[in-house]
Amino acid sequence: MDYTASMDVTINEIRQAHRRISPYVHRTPILESRALNRIIGCELFFKAENFQKTGAFKARGACNAVFSMDESSLQNGLVTHSSGNHGAALAWAAALRGAPCTVVMPDNAPQVKIAAVASYGATISLCEPNMAAREGAVSRLIEHHNYNLVHPYDEDMVIAGQGTATMELLEQVDKPVDIIMAPVGGGGLLGGTAICAKSTGDVNVIGAEPEGAKDAWLGFKTGERLAVYNPNTIADGLRATLGERNFVAISENVDDILLCSEEAIIEAMRLIWTRLKVIVEPSCAVPLAAIMEQPEQFQGKRIAIILTGGNVDLDTLPW
Repeated sequence: MDYTASMDVTINEIRQAHRRISPYVHRTPILESRALNRIIGCELFFKAENFQKTGAFKARGACNAVFSMDESSLQNGLVTHSSGNHGAALAWAAALRGAPCTVVMPDNAPQVKIAAVASYGATISLCEPNMAAREGAVSRLIEHHNYNLVHPYDEDMVIAGQGTATMELLEQVDKPVDIIMAPVGGGGLLGGTAICAKSTGDVNVIGAEPEGAKDAWLGFKTGERLAVYNPNTIADGLRATLGERNFVAISENVDDILLCSEEAIIEAMRLIWTRLKVIVEPSCAVPLAAIMEQPEQFQGKRIAIILTGGNVDLDTLPW
C-alpha cells in the first residue's frame, strides 16, 4: 500500500464507514460529571470508547477495514503491528469474517493487551519495542505468507472508521461544543476526528500528546513529519510515530496540539476513575491532563473528549 498517497478520507467516507460498522460496534455513551466540571472549570463531555467492543475506539477502524475487504483478500490472512488495542480490534473483526490474523507486538506491551489479542484468536509475534522492529517484522511476514496489511493508523479505511466516534459524539451532545479533543499517537483517531468535526460544524479540534512522545507536536509546529522518534511515556497507546496520511489530515484540519507531563497524565487518569467511575488507560487521560496544565484557554468552554480505551493492567496501576 502506498502510504505517500494524498489523503483521501472525507466526511462521505466517514458516513459510509458508520453505516458499514454500525451492526457490529457499540454506539458508546457520553459521560458527564458536575464535580469534575467544577474542578476543571469547564463543561466536559466524554465519549466513552472505553465501553466499545474490544475495549477501545480501535474497533471502529479495524471493523471498517475488514468489512471493506473481499473474501480473497481475507483468506490470504491479515497482519498488523500494534501495542495492543488495534491488534485486539483487528483480531476481533477478522474473526467475525473468519479470516486468520497475525499481530506483531512489542515485547514490552502490557500483558493484559497481549492476552486480549490472543483471546480473539490471533497469532502473536513479539518484537523489540521500536517502530523499525515492528515494521520490519510485518514486512517479513507479508513476504513469507502473502498476508494483507491492515495498518493500525496510516490507512484510509481505518481513519474513516475512527472518525465515526466524532460523528456520533456530535449527534449525542445536545448543545454546540467549542472544542473536541483526542489524544494522538499514530494519528488515526485525531485525523478522523478533525476531518469529521471540520466537515460538520464550527468547532476547534485540539490534539493532546505526552511530553515524552511529542513527535506529532514537533511535526505540527515545524510542518515536517518526524519519521523516527523514540517515545518514553506511561501512555503506551501513544508510542507510535505519526503516520503520513494522518500528518496531512492533522496539518490541514487540527487547530493545535498540546503537551502534558507524565505526572499530569497520572493525576488526570485518577480523576477520571474517581469522578466518572470508569476504568480508562493512561492514553485516555492525556487530553484532560493537557487541559489541567494549560487551563486558561479552556475556562468556561464546552469541551468534548474522546476516552479512547479501558484496557489497563490492574496489577500495574501508577498509584
